Amino acid sequence: MPTIEDRLARLEALEEIRMLKHRYFRACDAKDPTGMRACFVAEGADIYYGPALGSFDDADGLVAVYSRIALQRVDDRFVVLDMHHGMHPSIRLTSPETATGEWTLRFRQVDMSARTERVTALDYDDDYVVEDGEWKISKCHVRVLWSIERALTDDVKVVQ
Repeated sequence: MPTIEDRLARLEALEEIRMLKHRYFRACDAKDPTGMRACFVAEGADIYYGPALGSFDDADGLVAVYSRIALQRVDDRFVVLDMHHGMHPSIRLTSPETATGEWTLRFRQVDMSARTERVTALDYDDDYVVEDGEWKISKCHVRVLWSIERALTDDVKVVQ
């Protein structure tokens, strides 16, 4: 039977991993590449974001693509607006310093240049490790379940 200390350590680890993933989603929406990068291991992350964004063997590559797309501005306004809603986490501790996780994401993106809105449902398959005393994402694979893209009509006003 696990001790109270063991049970508390497990609960703390699960909550730290949840908060890590939420920090990642918030950094993406806040257009914060530094905060986004800080969620991953320092070197050697295994990242797959599907055919649209591709594969990366380090988080720096993902952050570079993200920065190029998400930080683009026209007339001092962002061209691409994102909304990440992560839910339904299923996290399993595999050791005191490793874990796996699955998440469902509801993603919405407005592209002001193309005048489109995209709504996507996808799943994340993650691995986590403790690095320098903090939980970090070491693997992040995305699988798109479905996506809808529609044109923004002329009467649609987007305020930012």
